[in-house]
Amino acid sequence: MCSIVAAGLVAAQTDKKAPKSGPNSVLHPEMTVGADAGTYDKPMGTLGDKASETWTATTVGAGVDKKPEMGKIMTLTGEIIDMSCYLQLGKHGEKHVACGKKCLTAGQPVGLLAKDGSVYMLMEEEHDPRRDGQTAAFRKAAIDHLGHIMEVTGTEASHAGFKAIYVQGFVNK
Repeated sequence: MCSIVAAGLVAAQTDKKAPKSGPNSVLHPEMTVGADAGTYDKPMGTLGDKASETWTATTVGAGVDKKPEMGKIMTLTGEIIDMSCYLQLGKHGEKHVACGKKCLTAGQPVGLLAKDGSVYMLMEEEHDPRRDGQTAAFRKAAIDHLGHIMEVTGTEASHAGFKAIYVQGFVNK
């Protein structure tokens, strides 16, 4: 009898409808993007300029001894998310757009949710212009594309498991 009950518990725990959990899974996969928000095969659009250098001159100049941390240029496709609600509540997708736009407008961090569940913080790459408030176009683009699947190009940097993509091309002209 115990083995039948145990087998039933194992079967219930491995139900294919249950959300996958772990470091490489999407929180609440039932919260999907809108039908017109792009797909991983055909993103709605792009964010970020294609860079020829890992870091811009302002980032190099601001680095300790003019040596910023290691990074690599990458392009990744994912859903633009509000990191505060995603990490705290698992919210993303079409049903979270109105709330997420309020959060991003209030200054909450911008993120990218990759298909495999990886999450990256998105930031403007240009150090001095970012520091001096000259990159507002990035936040506006992120707010406009919250809940959309976008192709993002920038410099990936990571430390202690935290991952970010620094996006170029949003300095005020």
